[in-house]
Amino acid sequence: MNHFFRITCIAAFAVLTFSSHAQDTFRLFYLGGQSNMDGYGYVKDLPDSLNRQFENVYIFHGNTAADGATDGGLGIWEKLEPGHGVGAKATNKKNLLSERFGLELSLGAKLATLYPDDKIALIKYSKGGTSIDSLAADTFGCWEPDFRSKGGINQYDHFLATVNNALSTQDINGDGKADQIIPSGIFWMQGESDAHVLEIAQRYEYNLTRLMNLVRAAFRTDDLPVVIGKISDSNDPSRNYKVWKYGELVQHAQEQFVRKDAQAAIVRSTKHYGHSDPWHYRSEDYIDLGVEFGKVFERLSK
Repeated sequence: MNHFFRITCIAAFAVLTFSSHAQDTFRLFYLGGQSNMDGYGYVKDLPDSLNRQFENVYIFHGNTAADGATDGGLGIWEKLEPGHGVGAKATNKKNLLSERFGLELSLGAKLATLYPDDKIALIKYSKGGTSIDSLAADTFGCWEPDFRSKGGINQYDHFLATVNNALSTQDINGDGKADQIIPSGIFWMQGESDAHVLEIAQRYEYNLTRLMNLVRAAFRTDDLPVVIGKISDSNDPSRNYKVWKYGELVQHAQEQFVRKDAQAAIVRSTKHYGHSDPWHYRSEDYIDLGVEFGKVFERLSK
């Protein structure tokens, strides 16, 4: 089932990319990872410049689901607005927004300035607690493509379902005209769940490299730029323990990945962020994180 499903995803994308009747040009970006990509910022904390609906930025936020679930990746295209943080859900008819936001708002705003003549299309699928090593899957789920979870469906399958559902339409903004979709980048914020066990942390570079190349393949672009966020531990002085026991090994693996991949770069501003709890950043940090992801992408794309 997974093999057929993955081919279907790629085939649907190819039709959209090379449509000869395209009218609007959309720059397509994928946002993935675990909880700090989900986003734990509070909408009530947003400045007016971000607490709004964006005219030329659209988002398809795939429904977050556990391994083995059959509703992962459901969603619809809508203009970007606050509420696509943790707790957001979706069906194939409606987005159910939450009171939280992630980096998508400030990132979307930055990308819109980079491509003023085009529209921006964000595909988001992420899930808190997920690993990219099957031995760290725990109860949260895993992105390992070959991981035989419940029913053979894992987080990588939910990612493919999200892409397949998002690109099953040739008209993102609903204006009755087919769109030209240009794959333009990948944004990845993940690694904490692979930092608990020594052997798993030591495999992180290999696992990350393989997964990012498979994500690129899903978008039919081998040199698609990849920007990752460097994980960080809580810097709360009241905690005299590491939240991520082998976080330094995962951080090193992230640095090695971008050093060896000419089309990859890393956001390091996370080391300065505060935490609202042992695992997640504060509202203002998610705003900064989106800006920094956009800046790093701008430098990489040049």
